[in-house]
Amino acid sequence: MLFRSKETDVVIIGAGPTGLFAVHQLGIIGLSCEVIDNLDKPGGQCIELYPDKRIFDIPAIPECTGEELTKNLLKQIEPFKKNFHLNERVQVLKQDNDKWLVETNKGNKFKCSSIIIAGGVGSFEPRKISLTALEKFENKQVFYSISNKSIFKDQIISIFGGGDSALDWAVELSKTAKKVYLIHRRNEFRGAQHTLDQIKTLEKSNKVILKTPYQIEGIKEAKKLESISIKNEEGKVEEIQTDFVLGFFGLIMKLGPILDWGLNIDKKTVAVNTKTFETNKKGIFAIGDICTYPGKLKLILSGFHEGALAARACFTRARPNEKYRFEFTTSSKTIQERLKK
Repeated sequence: MLFRSKETDVVIIGAGPTGLFAVHQLGIIGLSCEVIDNLDKPGGQCIELYPDKRIFDIPAIPECTGEELTKNLLKQIEPFKKNFHLNERVQVLKQDNDKWLVETNKGNKFKCSSIIIAGGVGSFEPRKISLTALEKFENKQVFYSISNKSIFKDQIISIFGGGDSALDWAVELSKTAKKVYLIHRRNEFRGAQHTLDQIKTLEKSNKVILKTPYQIEGIKEAKKLESISIKNEEGKVEEIQTDFVLGFFGLIMKLGPILDWGLNIDKKTVAVNTKTFETNKKGIFAIGDICTYPGKLKLILSGFHEGALAARACFTRARPNEKYRFEFTTSSKTIQERLKK
């Protein structure tokens, strides 16, 4: 296991859009940061849950996908001092005078003046198909999220679920897959009406094959997963040859170790003051979906605003002997020089 100990100005917990923009706001005022996320790539829910879904409420961007937004945010922070620590989560948090000591589950340690929690709704993991035999095929032929849809081209796909994610991916993958089965334990789906209309059209053209009400019963395997068997309420069993199984049953949200940090928790969110977005612990800030205050809107653009204010408060802690002077990016030569690096 790689061990690393490092001092930095700020540790950001969460590499979703809000966390990434906080990197930018810290960078333009000259602060360094380390970014920790339990996912295997930056982007948070935008990448993990809806990389191809359109987003329509980012200022000056009429529409973009979660993937496009993430790529642009990563490009925007290229000039600044930061490091990503992915597939890691903060395990230990200790106070050392006016500093914070942070340790991850991989043993990496950081000393910083401030911490920005930008962890969305906390760490999350998908609800999985309750069939032990499928576990060894996870991330090979069984997936609960999609990061590279090209692997499904010309393949037979079995999608389980009855909500928006299952419906959206059935529509999307039907464009390139050899065959798509959409399997749900009920006859009724819970998705948007326009998507349901698309599914009905695709069913008529045999591009999506609906199997309701069915649940998975078992699998057939050799060196790889070859087929699944599904069973309906009347006991009828069908075997389906398949190359991939996708499950979309929603997520289990967990705040994890954050619960042990002595923060004011309100319905799985962290209470903050709206002047600096600091929590009840000095030097710990919370922004994005994980924070709460009167009038809170869970919008990405709100998280950007929160990150901008938290970053300025971090400057005061990191540079106690310097007076923060607000500058515009359009006219500040210092900021423009930082953006060139």
